[in-house]
Amino acid sequence: MDLVLTVSVSLAAALVLGYVTQRIGLSPLVGYLLAGILVSPNTPGFIANHEIAEQLAEIGIVLLMFGVGLHFDLKELLGLRKLALPGALGQSAVATVLGAVAALALGGSQGWLGSVVFGLALSVASTVVMTRVLADHDDLHTPAGHLAVGWTIVEDLLTVLILVLLPAVVPGGAGAATGTSLALSLGLALLKITVLLVALFLVGTRVVPWLMKLVAATRSRELFTLAVLVVALGIAYGSSRLFGVSMALGAFLGGMVVGRSDFSLRAATEALPMRDAFAVLFFVSVGMLFDPRAVAQTPWLAAATVGIVILGKPAASFLIVRALGQPSRTGLSVGLALGQVGEFSFILAGMGTTLGLLAPRAMSAIILAAIVSIALSPLLRRLIDPIIHLARRARRRPAIGRREDEVTAAEEIDVESRRYRAVVVGYGPVGRTLVRLLTENGVSCTVVEMNLKTVHRLRSQGIAAIYGDAGHAETLRHAGLPEAGSLILSASGVNDASKEIIRVARELAPEIRILVRSAYLRERAALREAGADQVFSGEGEVALAMHEAILREMGAKGAKIAREREKIRADLFRDS
Repeated sequence: MDLVLTVSVSLAAALVLGYVTQRIGLSPLVGYLLAGILVSPNTPGFIANHEIAEQLAEIGIVLLMFGVGLHFDLKELLGLRKLALPGALGQSAVATVLGAVAALALGGSQGWLGSVVFGLALSVASTVVMTRVLADHDDLHTPAGHLAVGWTIVEDLLTVLILVLLPAVVPGGAGAATGTSLALSLGLALLKITVLLVALFLVGTRVVPWLMKLVAATRSRELFTLAVLVVALGIAYGSSRLFGVSMALGAFLGGMVVGRSDFSLRAATEALPMRDAFAVLFFVSVGMLFDPRAVAQTPWLAAATVGIVILGKPAASFLIVRALGQPSRTGLSVGLALGQVGEFSFILAGMGTTLGLLAPRAMSAIILAAIVSIALSPLLRRLIDPIIHLARRARRRPAIGRREDEVTAAEEIDVESRRYRAVVVGYGPVGRTLVRLLTENGVSCTVVEMNLKTVHRLRSQGIAAIYGDAGHAETLRHAGLPEAGSLILSASGVNDASKEIIRVARELAPEIRILVRSAYLRERAALREAGADQVFSGEGEVALAMHEAILREMGAKGAKIAREREKIRADLFRDS
């Protein structure tokens, strides 16, 4: 009962406040945080069970990171090491120094080691917040987005090592160790991480696709969804229990394993939409930790902490990215994406408090910084384009007009090229014929198909094919719908699925031409109402063909046949 009540009230509060903040131009993340404060024990009224909310939020984190891993290529991650590794280490060093100075000067720690722990807690960015903000601005799968993700992966690995070593370096603590045992602890942690990577990418890349293929062969959507959830949660939990890494990192690596198979797109579109509901509980659980009375007792420490997180970290990240030779836009994007703290910050601060290194007020300052930075992060990202635009105008004012003309010409070329791109849903007899005819006439086709064998056969023939459900925006986007001129639904029959495909297609590409095949004339009105431009009914076309055959047998000529065809078509299809 407590579980149902906590989830129901928390999600209801998040829905209401998220809607309000969205309507007034703020990110719904702000509403979710306010919902957490509203149901926390620090405000009057209903008090939610924080432990339950936190456990469910962890499921959301796992699913979110699994989804990010699905779209992240291992070669690309390794290719970012020259940027992500020095960048993460440099930014962490700057944030740690700033945080340590603030903690020592303002009473947030017990000695120099505690101040270092406080600084380390501020140096770690929230992967959940970062991916949500990047995704909301369509930057997650850009070079800057991938750099930011790679950056946080390095930070997560670094934090895992710190959590392993911290109890061993506390003087007089229960976990205090000698230099030899400290080296052994570090070596064991690195060995576990190495074994995890080897197991996932040598064994997992064979076992997981084999399992997914068995389940996909059943044609059961429920079993496929269940299989993805088992893989995501199983790898995340196993990575945490057996190898000592965070479940978020384990889920990300598990997503990369599935992402290397043919099932990545279907897993992302069908099995992971529920992650958003669980991820909302993460922000609610963060808001529940906020205690305004504790912040009021140490206002200067809280203010300094907030300043380091939203100003110091982004500035350091921007300068490091620029020093590594990347453009200003990339530096701004990465810097603002990393300008917050989250789950690992709380874990580090909690361990520091348990070991007697941090004063209790330090945790309150970190929570305030988390709330403020999470709230401001989406707003600050909106400033990237205006900042870049102003900087370019200041540097290259005479050249602006010429570049805008070039961009306009390029856009016109791109619009013209859309006429020669089509997305075909279904590859039965009709779809196969259409693809052949379109290809012969210079139209580039991408087929969306739910039969994996058909997808493999098409790819072997050099035809672009996507395995997934066309009713999901991610599938159509991956098929190149926003750049296409036509969408063709070649399978017959009208149902809620085909209407959903049309609706999603209109959201992604409002001007695209949608052609739909239906079995019966009575289905035409519903499809046209859903947004189809043209509907071809098998029932109507058969009637036309039979009437034409009869006229030819009666000796009718071409002109008369054409006139009669138009009359019948007007009669049969007058609803459109």
